[in-house]
Amino acid sequence: MSPDLPGPLRAALDRALQGVPRKGLAERAARTSEAYRAGKPSSGVIREPDDALAYALTRLPATYAACATVLADAARRAPGFAPRTLLDAGAGTGAASWAAAEVWPALSGITWLDSSPPFLALATRLASGGSAALQTAETRRGDLTAPGPWPTADLVVASYALAEIAPDRQDSTVAALWNAAEGILALVEPGTPAGYARILAARTALIAAGATILAPCPHEAACPLTGEDWCHFSVRLPRSRDHRLAKDAVVPFEDERFSYLIAARPGIVVAPRRPRILAPPKTAKPGIALKLCGLGGEVEQRLVPRRDKPAYAVARRRDWGDTL
Repeated sequence: MSPDLPGPLRAALDRALQGVPRKGLAERAARTSEAYRAGKPSSGVIREPDDALAYALTRLPATYAACATVLADAARRAPGFAPRTLLDAGAGTGAASWAAAEVWPALSGITWLDSSPPFLALATRLASGGSAALQTAETRRGDLTAPGPWPTADLVVASYALAEIAPDRQDSTVAALWNAAEGILALVEPGTPAGYARILAARTALIAAGATILAPCPHEAACPLTGEDWCHFSVRLPRSRDHRLAKDAVVPFEDERFSYLIAARPGIVVAPRRPRILAPPKTAKPGIALKLCGLGGEVEQRLVPRRDKPAYAVARRRDWGDTL
């Protein structure tokens, strides 16, 4: 699945940007990024429509790319799963909903839950060119720091949302998200040690609640990563001219690092588990060296020798984050 914004979403964002001074948006985007890094929630950062628009200009492409990657993985791991309803918790600009609609076009009901009126208004505006489910999405004002009960849905997604919740309230938020998920729950967080720690805590709680872990882990044993290592992945996405200007960037692409978790109800039929590639493969003369998360809950360093042509041909087509 392409990490690029869908054409209708790109067009809607371009329409929203018409007549808006880019310099002002860039300044707002810088202030917003600084506030988020300081740990402020969206309610204290996104106060006006132009704040939401500045955020969309700088973060919507990367958020969409990460969510598209994660939800495409969910579809591979549960090939028979065909959600009709979606709860996008902490919806922001609606990026996760757009990604879900690309992966599962039959989605017919979407609910956006967010505490920010500017975000909900912009998500509605951007959805005007999307699918019928996006155009008719229900908006609900809701604070994820005071969770539930929320509308239930076949698919529940919370992307880049747990970071805004105080550590002592994250467990109850994850529990409320899981209670709302009738099929699959997908969590996406920044690919930082702190983001991974939130995902790991959610993983522990969800396993205790009876969830089946679909991805990225090929097992439900304790995470084998230790020390300064953490589980995260990367997706490369193109930057538009406006995106580069807003970020004061020269490079025409961006690498978004993210951590994620996909959990399913026991009734969801899943594909056989396979080891997950945890780092960029290293190609050398003897072969391709892979760092794998194994089925037994161990980290495995595997060399696929060049002389084993069938296995080498497969390994050459695999990348960081793929299964083997």
